[in-house]
Amino acid sequence: MSTFLKRLFVTGFFTGYAPIAPGTVGTLVGVIIYLLLYRFPYILYPMVILLFIFGVKYSSWAETYFREKDSNKIVIDEIVGYLVAMANVRINYSCQDLKFWIVILSGFLLFRFFDIIKPFYINDLQKLKGGLGVMMDDLLAGVYANLILLLFMMFL
Repeated sequence: MSTFLKRLFVTGFFTGYAPIAPGTVGTLVGVIIYLLLYRFPYILYPMVILLFIFGVKYSSWAETYFREKDSNKIVIDEIVGYLVAMANVRINYSCQDLKFWIVILSGFLLFRFFDIIKPFYINDLQKLKGGLGVMMDDLLAGVYANLILLLFMMFL
C-alpha cells in the first residue's frame, strides 16, 4: 500500500490533521460511516473487525512515519471506537425523529468522554506497544460507551 493510502487510512481521510481536536473530528468520520451502514450490520460488523486489524497494522507504521507514539494525527482508533460504541444499538426511529439524533449524539459524547478521561484500565491499554496500544484503548472506550448507551436505550 502506498504511503498516501496509509496516511489516508490512519488519519481518517486526513481529519487527523485538524488543527483543533483531531480525535473529535476523526470520530465524526465514524459517525458518518455508522449513518451510512447502521441498517446493514452484516456489512458494518465485519468492516469494524477489518478496520481494527488494519488499524493495528497501519497505526504501528504511522508511529514510525510521524515519529511519535500514538500521534494525534492517527484517528482510525477513534473511528473504530465510535463504531464499537454503536454496536448492537438498534435504532428503530426515522432519521427525521429527534430520538434518532439523540442516540447518535449520545454515542458520540459517551465515546469521547471515555476516550478522553480514560478510566477503568483504558489508560493501561494505551501503554501496549505499537498499533495495538493505539487501537485497544479506544476499543475499550467504545465498549464502555456501548454498555452505557444500551442501558440508556432501555429507557428511551
